[in-house]
Amino acid sequence: MLMASNIKPQPGIMDITLYQGGVSTVDGVQNVLKLSSNENPGGPSDLTKDAFSRAAHDLHRYPSTDHRSLREAIGEIWSLNPERVICGVGSDEILHLMCQAFAGVGDEVIHTEHGFALYRISTLAAGATPVEVKERNRTVDVDAILAACTPKTKLVFIANPANPTGTMLGASEVARLAEGLPPQAILVLDGAYAEFVEDFDAGLALIETRGNVVMTRTFSKIYGLGGLRIGWGYGPQMVIDVLNRIRGPFNLSGAALAAAEAAVRDVEHTAKCRSDNAHWRDWLAQALAKSGVPSDISKANFILARFKSEDEALACNAHLLSEGIIVRHPKGYGFPYCLRITIGDESACRRVAHAIATFKEATQ
Repeated sequence: MLMASNIKPQPGIMDITLYQGGVSTVDGVQNVLKLSSNENPGGPSDLTKDAFSRAAHDLHRYPSTDHRSLREAIGEIWSLNPERVICGVGSDEILHLMCQAFAGVGDEVIHTEHGFALYRISTLAAGATPVEVKERNRTVDVDAILAACTPKTKLVFIANPANPTGTMLGASEVARLAEGLPPQAILVLDGAYAEFVEDFDAGLALIETRGNVVMTRTFSKIYGLGGLRIGWGYGPQMVIDVLNRIRGPFNLSGAALAAAEAAVRDVEHTAKCRSDNAHWRDWLAQALAKSGVPSDISKANFILARFKSEDEALACNAHLLSEGIIVRHPKGYGFPYCLRITIGDESACRRVAHAIATFKEATQ
């Protein structure tokens, strides 16, 4: 079929590189251990699975358009105003809506050099210009971001904790960033991994005192609901009102809403997942360090293991694949010499630590 030569996409769209998710299978290998997508090895809680099952009885019904029950549950658990909560198809949709609503042709959107690929994708899809800023020692550099701001800057995206590094900015630095932004810019705090940090509000207190900060969260990580695609955001009423005007009215299914509400209310399961993750994350980091593979202190559910070179990282990755262990080689995020390893359960952590130690011993 011939395509008319005058049919063209909007500017910026063809500059987008297709997102590549974590690999799930290894050809010819059984008993595969997937540690490439930062999934919760504990999965969703029993209460969440029960809620999802019960929702099957209402699959013929349209879901709520205002997500009120879920928003009220989020407000109750996190002590915030549910009227200023927006729910989306993962936090990805909310990030995308932020660009669609507040950035366009001639505008600039800042992200850091190792930031989530979707920041750039959503910026280009909106016709705006992505501006990449250097990090310092694999951590967001507030001074570098502020220096990159111009009268064209409309959004600044940072993840805290960050992916794929697992590093964090302290509350005072995040506040300094928000304070220093030009008046037309919004700071978007991506809190996909916030629940893995003990006693962390992910910027909620800052949002309550400022009009230029928005936070996003996801149910895909600690709540174990990556397969349902649910997220939420919180910010100034004006911003949330704008986003709701362009959000699809039926963007979340009834089953997803029911599961998410049960998940956020099951605080005991969340606390257990946080505790288990912290224990085995620290154990794995120490085990790999003993094998000569260092990593920064991570506050998320993964570690970024650093090797001596890209060749060594690729060789180790090949060895892990031969053992049926899938991790992530984050070359596309500026870390060709690293492997990002999701924190699994005890058996998974011991298995990957043993495999890497065996590789290092064989290559000494």
